[in-house]
Amino acid sequence: MLTKEKILKVLKEEISKPIFDYQLFEHMNLEKNEGDLFLSLLGELEEEGSVLKTKKDKYGIPERFGLLSGKIQVTKKGFAFLLLEDGDLFIPASELSTAMDSDIVLVKVTKHPEGDRRGEGRVERVIKRAHSQVVGRFEKSKNFGFVIPDDRRLSRDLYIHEKDSMDAETGDKVVVKITKYSEQNRNPEGKIIEVLGQAGTNEAEIQSIIKMHGLPEEFPKKVLRQAERIDLKIPQEEIDRRKDFRDDIVVTIDGSDAKDLDDAISICKLDDGNFELGVHIADVSHYVKENSKLDQEALKRGTSVYLVDRVIPMLPKVLSNGICSLNPHEDRLTLTIVMTINQQGKVLNHNIYESVIKSKERLTYTDVSDILEDEVEGKDHLKAYDYLKNTFENMKTLSLILRKNRERRGMIDFDFPEAKIITDEEGNVTSIEMRERRVANKIIEEFMLKANETIAEYMYWMELPFVYRVHEQPSEEKISAFNQLIHNFGYDLKGDLEEIHPREIQKLLNEVEGKKEAVLINKMMLRSLKQAKYSPYNDGHFGLAAEYYCHFTSPIRRYPDLQIHRIIKETLQGKLSKSRISDLDVIVANASDQASKQERIAEKAERDTQDLKKAEYMSNFIGDTFDGFITSITSFGMFVQLDNTVEGLVSLVSLEDDYYVFDEKQMILMGERTRKTYHIGDALKVKLESVDIVNREIDFSIVDDSKDEDKDV
Repeated sequence: MLTKEKILKVLKEEISKPIFDYQLFEHMNLEKNEGDLFLSLLGELEEEGSVLKTKKDKYGIPERFGLLSGKIQVTKKGFAFLLLEDGDLFIPASELSTAMDSDIVLVKVTKHPEGDRRGEGRVERVIKRAHSQVVGRFEKSKNFGFVIPDDRRLSRDLYIHEKDSMDAETGDKVVVKITKYSEQNRNPEGKIIEVLGQAGTNEAEIQSIIKMHGLPEEFPKKVLRQAERIDLKIPQEEIDRRKDFRDDIVVTIDGSDAKDLDDAISICKLDDGNFELGVHIADVSHYVKENSKLDQEALKRGTSVYLVDRVIPMLPKVLSNGICSLNPHEDRLTLTIVMTINQQGKVLNHNIYESVIKSKERLTYTDVSDILEDEVEGKDHLKAYDYLKNTFENMKTLSLILRKNRERRGMIDFDFPEAKIITDEEGNVTSIEMRERRVANKIIEEFMLKANETIAEYMYWMELPFVYRVHEQPSEEKISAFNQLIHNFGYDLKGDLEEIHPREIQKLLNEVEGKKEAVLINKMMLRSLKQAKYSPYNDGHFGLAAEYYCHFTSPIRRYPDLQIHRIIKETLQGKLSKSRISDLDVIVANASDQASKQERIAEKAERDTQDLKKAEYMSNFIGDTFDGFITSITSFGMFVQLDNTVEGLVSLVSLEDDYYVFDEKQMILMGERTRKTYHIGDALKVKLESVDIVNREIDFSIVDDSKDEDKDV
């Protein structure tokens, strides 16, 4: 299969000077039918900065021209870094040219690294702009205005001509189209294209986040019309050709507020002691045909985005909440995997079917957990599920077997406390609770993991194009840096850091569980690992200690799941010709890249709305005191987390009993006079001093410092 990596390898190892695209095509001895793919991949390499196109339309490697390429990361203070695999390159604010945060750029090295000193560089060219629009707060003057970007890494305000202001008023949140990028001594310029409302109001702030991340709220009319034309009645001939599970005990178990139910479960214990587990997944691909308007829009979105007070779905609601959702007591088309699993958690055999189900019950995690944990007193509605008790017990037994099996092979289990933010109909936060991870949640988690692994292994050995979910081995550099950090707390990772096994990381997490420093070590460990992504190549999943893994179980809300459903069905139907396989090579590569990119955007948007809503909620309690503990310490203060997961800063300037010095090696603050120390994990009582909703910042002060002074450190 022709890939970007192959083209790059040829340019680096076989081509000694800049070359035209047609010359490179001939040099690689490619077939005529590979021409479109070749040009597409070469264009992508140019866009990402891996390949440089000269003014004479020749291609070469940037390093051969004395340049480095990559994404630039601008800090809130205005300087930046070029992100490189072997160490980032520092770029002073004065050497940024017109570059903005996240642009792909070419950089000339002006100072090479020496010892511990970073190298420095100067931006020579912006290859690809990350921002064509900016969201921010408008400030009006007499004949012009400025927009202050919400994203503080975009350090320069945008100049707005009066004619381009859309009559916005001071304090309005607006969307600006950039018309001219900044130069050395000039601000970028733009025109307002949308006024979102006054800064600080719920809808304006949420819309700001949605617009800043480029999330598409509305579906194009052509997409909606296509969705509305779908026949919501399942033809009898479609049911007849499928495996029929409608008489089996099949149930869904989800959160109480879930509306897109895309997975259902059936289970029984066999006479020989083994279990037969059925995982039934909504057959979205039956309704969303390849390259249709619906499909193109789903690929563009890549994933559903779950903000605090709303969902931006990948598919229109007539599909996601309707015919594709496995609603109870209704016939639904599914793709089913039935696995026979022994008492050691090994899958002895499996079968995959195009199927039809009729879910017996729509169950919630809370109800199933209450039944299995004998918390049914006063909950009369649970009596309706008495006929399912044996099913629930089998689920619990098998999930524990699967869990132990994963623990034996060394999977990593990050169990961070997760907030559940409750809002009213207007989007105002009414409470922040801890999200439960009870027995029913764990049951479904184990069953989905096992289905995903089994499908991935099966398709791997079929040697067909596929979208895998991969999590690569962490770099030795990051693991070594993490090892130095934990050494200060008395811990060390054992074994070869270059090929660290996830089992060693899990041993460490078990060792620190319940300790003061556990939160910091968990967070820093997570940052040391690479991000999971989608890939056409099966590179395994480090965190799960899984050799084969994919996402099969959520095609309503994740595009890779939808794409691999098509491939699985074509495999079952024997429709995969040589030309189709060649087409799928391109399709899965594109789907992997797009879904990975959109997943990152969704994660950032979801985090931003959570931080916003936490700030909004805490603004009601200024002056109140809370119990918390120190989660991290920096040169400018310490971050304190409350029981509800809200985190705020206790700044150094608020500590008035002494001058405190930051000891980076020991990660402590120490008073110069009193020798009082603050450590990671220390319990504190804090007062909420201020909340900045727009910037999502919370400031605390210490009001009851009952901890003993540490004279020995």
